[in-house]
Amino acid sequence: MEISVLHADEVLLVVSKPAGLLSLPDGYDPALPHLRSLLEPAWGRLWIVHRLDKDTSGVLALARSAEAHRALSLQFQERRTEKIYHALVRGLPAWDEITLEMPLRPNTGRRKRTAVDEARGLPARTEVRVLRRMGNCTLVEARPRTGRRHQIRAHLYAAGHPVVGDPLYGRGSSLQIPGLSRLGLHAYSLGLQHPHTGRFVTFQAPYPPDFEQGLYPDLWG
Repeated sequence: MEISVLHADEVLLVVSKPAGLLSLPDGYDPALPHLRSLLEPAWGRLWIVHRLDKDTSGVLALARSAEAHRALSLQFQERRTEKIYHALVRGLPAWDEITLEMPLRPNTGRRKRTAVDEARGLPARTEVRVLRRMGNCTLVEARPRTGRRHQIRAHLYAAGHPVVGDPLYGRGSSLQIPGLSRLGLHAYSLGLQHPHTGRFVTFQAPYPPDFEQGLYPDLWG
């Protein structure tokens, strides 16, 4: 898989992860390719400080030293990073902006989904705004203010606008975009404090071709 490098220096490597590639080794089959295993032959030892779901594309940061790993991990734990995702969702929201504040409980049911659970869920907040309405789907920007598993996917599903192509939330096969055969979720940008300089820097990952095609309904055929 082609992994685009967005930034590289002595302590920090930022890449655009392609959809279909694991961020971390698979718990059942460690031999499956994952991001670090493909990058380390060229870049040396790397530390993962956050992850993206396998079928989510976009910006992901890796540390190149143990010290940078500690500094970056602390930022993610303390929610001092700024994550922005773009998602293609089913339907046309009645709102332009919304804050989804619903407690989430992970690993529910046979399929281990994350579900809204007012009694036993953990606090979760996602800020969403419409970027473009197109036919029977919409491009939205999502800013997660907490870090629950599948947070954006579960919140958008609960709001009635599941991510296009999502096999776990909202019957992903009911809306097909030709050329997009995976989850319509892209980690668009990531802002963080550089572990060496201390400056707050932001990195953006361009849309992959399959995601970009979803922005032009006239090309769907």
